Amino acid sequence: MFKKISLITNSDSENIAETLRFLIKFLQDREIEIELDECCGRLLGDTGLPVVPPEQLGATSDLAIAIGGDGTMLKAAHLVCGHDIPLLGINRGRLGFLADIPADSVEQHLEEILKGNYSEDPRFLLHSEVHRNNELVHVRNAFNDVIVQKWNVARLIEMDTYVDDIFVHRQRSDGMIVSSPTGSTAYALSGGGPILYPTLDALVLVPICPHSLTNRPIVINGNSKVDIILGPSEDNYARLTCDGDITMELQAGDRVHVEKKNKYIRLIHPAGHDHFSILRAKLRWG
Repeated sequence: MFKKISLITNSDSENIAETLRFLIKFLQDREIEIELDECCGRLLGDTGLPVVPPEQLGATSDLAIAIGGDGTMLKAAHLVCGHDIPLLGINRGRLGFLADIPADSVEQHLEEILKGNYSEDPRFLLHSEVHRNNELVHVRNAFNDVIVQKWNVARLIEMDTYVDDIFVHRQRSDGMIVSSPTGSTAYALSGGGPILYPTLDALVLVPICPHSLTNRPIVINGNSKVDIILGPSEDNYARLTCDGDITMELQAGDRVHVEKKNKYIRLIHPAGHDHFSILRAKLRWG
């Protein structure tokens, strides 16, 4: 079923290297072709396996496996989203909402997955644009969230929010999170947003520390188009962040446009995967 697999990480820890070496031997014993991303290549040294640059990684593979935490899964999602291949996560990080196979049971789970015993979980991405003086100046995708956020000064920023060209509100706050269902258990959750079930076709808007306490998170249709327009004051020191990466500094009057991207990430889970059990374990519910 899976004849060629791409291995991806973004860590240089010995724990990751140990898991990678095990995976390589496990897959080679089953005559599965392997390619490594550049981080894996640096971590392992000369393995004789091809090390593929980001723009080509996964192009001829049947599956990608990310070894690390959810940050590694975010990196992997960006790398493979254009190739329509499934993505599997082995958790060597902390929470592991996305990378849900424990490192101590890789062989058991992977054996079953290679036999076709798994569940597939499609997740949509976000597409963001920044328009300045009616010109497109920046484009970036996100798996978890797109965030307009203050920086550099301990002062609120002012912004107007529109959904499908309909004015929602003007707020003064530390920023605004536009989150996918996948990202609802990330920064949006820390900001007081709701947990969205992963298969929901929805977005959530979460204000960050709003000056008005009645300014609360809003769940909207997944096909909605969101525009956040930074206020005219030159004191609005703000920046755009996508999946935790600072992508650019914003200026007064900039318009940040966010909508669903027409690409999906096909996450793979072990058979019998239960999202509520993941929430209970990771969030320590009773």
